[in-house]
Amino acid sequence: MAKPTILTVDDDPGVSRAIARDLRRRYGDRYRVLRAPSGAEALEALREVKLRGEPLAVMIADYRMPTMNGVQFLEAAMDLFPLARRVLLTAYADTGAAIDAINIVDLDHYLLKPWSPPEENLYPVLDALLELWAAAPDLAVGETRIVGHRWSAPSFAVREFLARNLVPYRWVAADEPEGRRLLDAAGLSADDVPLVITADGKTLQAPSEAELAAEVGLSTTPAADFYDVVVIGAGPAGLGAAVYAASEGLRTVLVERSATGGQAGQSSRIENYLGFPDGVSGAQLTDRARRQATRFGAEILSAREVVSLEAAGAGRVLRFSDGTSIGAHTVVLATVCAPIE
Repeated sequence: MAKPTILTVDDDPGVSRAIARDLRRRYGDRYRVLRAPSGAEALEALREVKLRGEPLAVMIADYRMPTMNGVQFLEAAMDLFPLARRVLLTAYADTGAAIDAINIVDLDHYLLKPWSPPEENLYPVLDALLELWAAAPDLAVGETRIVGHRWSAPSFAVREFLARNLVPYRWVAADEPEGRRLLDAAGLSADDVPLVITADGKTLQAPSEAELAAEVGLSTTPAADFYDVVVIGAGPAGLGAAVYAASEGLRTVLVERSATGGQAGQSSRIENYLGFPDGVSGAQLTDRARRQATRFGAEILSAREVVSLEAAGAGRVLRFSDGTSIGAHTVVLATVCAPIE
């Protein structure tokens, strides 16, 4: 899990360096200290933190900043991280504004500059706030997230594709507060769903299956131009063929248009499959067969559609829908879809 972030915002370079230095000295082993020179740049940094699914513990903003002062920044930042603790840096003359900010942005504390020595004026305040945040943190998200509408066909298609390919994800409704925060961080609206946010924070707006597969770790590009065996269709029959071919030392690739497991992969219980007298779920059967095939060295290509098969001497050439092709000595058709040309 990534370290929680402490963000500081100050347009004075000297003050910015000083507070970041003091924070790293005390908290650098447990927290990531991030600093920004303006409210706008700090908000942009927070959007990246939000999309990466990393937690934000504390925001410390200087009150006197041009264009966007500290209170305005904290008010905007609350939309992205409502659980993060908020601190305002002020001069003695600004204490009245700091007190007013308690009602505007639910301020947790205001610090007078200078805060030296930090052991007396900074660390006790931050220790207390970090302890409060840790009691109810905005936890990091280590999986793919989907923001969409419950009854949207494109949103459902993305969820089904990931589920059938055994890719863990978290569903967030676009009309929920967290969904709105993620859409705002990505610069999108509720009309732009489905939005997919990968574990590393990359955003995909209404992605195709091929784009989605490539970004969530599924293999979509063949490692070679020519194979001993190409198996088309990754249902139980195709997975079995790939296991047997690869176990004999043949260079094997399994090509699947949608998801491994085929129709069987969606079954809650399969009781008539050889070797499982007590039954097995489709997801378990698919996962075991896929792991077995890859253990013997077979490649599995997802979201790739074969559109034609041509003779080429003693071999065969398979062409994909994107115009690329691979060759093979042997092609095994393990699909009940419409025949290819």
